[in-house]
Amino acid sequence: MGKLKYLFVFTLPALAYISFHSTGWKAYLPVLEAFALIPLLELLFTPDNSNLSPETKEEKVGDRFYRFVLRLCVPTQLAMGYVMLVQTQGEMETSTFVGRILSYGMLCGVMGINVAHELGHKRNKTDQFLSKVLLTSTLYTHFFLEHNYGHHKHVGTKDDPSTARRGEWVYQFWFRSIAYSYLSAWHIGTSRSKGNILKNEMVWYTFAQIAMLAMISNSLGSVGIIAFIGASVTGWIMLETVQYIEHYGLTRVKVNDHRYEDVNPSHSWNSNHQMGRAILFELSRHSDHHYLPHKDYVELDHHDNSPQLPTGYPGMMLISLVPPLYFYLVHKRIS
Repeated sequence: MGKLKYLFVFTLPALAYISFHSTGWKAYLPVLEAFALIPLLELLFTPDNSNLSPETKEEKVGDRFYRFVLRLCVPTQLAMGYVMLVQTQGEMETSTFVGRILSYGMLCGVMGINVAHELGHKRNKTDQFLSKVLLTSTLYTHFFLEHNYGHHKHVGTKDDPSTARRGEWVYQFWFRSIAYSYLSAWHIGTSRSKGNILKNEMVWYTFAQIAMLAMISNSLGSVGIIAFIGASVTGWIMLETVQYIEHYGLTRVKVNDHRYEDVNPSHSWNSNHQMGRAILFELSRHSDHHYLPHKDYVELDHHDNSPQLPTGYPGMMLISLVPPLYFYLVHKRIS
């Protein structure tokens, strides 16, 4: 499908829109696509470990389409959030209410945080601002600071809350990573601002999120707040589950008392399964992303020395919820 495969992500908001206007099982359509249809398709299609030629990479990086698709996710995410909030007002069955929240939660994880992650790695202020807008829509704005200035620096070490320890259950990881990543972001914000509270980005992120919650509360009351926070937390859990499988059990060796070895492709789990790569903008080629963080998603490479996941990200997220099965599958792949 070439470049058109990256439009696959827009099937999620399309299904979410249907979910917001449906009842019963149809209120869960994006969940069913993400965690039933895509894992099934990834079992049927062969992973693609081929890399683009330098000439093709240069051509793709210069093609505005790939940046346009990312930016188009911003108004789509915001519009779907508005529709979800409106459609959770009024009387409805609890199962339908929960389904609509989870449907937007899928968008928070995929279009909100994941696209924000890609935009946040761009070097221009416009894309970085759009990244923060998306993160605000999921109440996870601290991710911008912690990911770029904490996680990429400390990945594979005990100083990184987003690196899962060998034998650590995903449920334990959720709480540890969420709490300590937030505290790390405050530490980074304070350090970067040199103690000047008005220059501390975390202060402004907090004000922006409080203002958004106040606006929702004033317009839509407690039901709106419950729906928005519920969807946001769903996005957090999706992100943290992905982070769990991205670096589980992989560690960097200490060179001396003061520093670790440089990050290389062996410090992140990789997946070449094509459906996950398309809908997540190549996030599953995570080994190359950490090796060279500022590469555009379209030019990320496969590395033979990176550990390979047995299936794609959506399937591995499901498997991680059964820790003994997850350990059985991945421990034998860790050298």
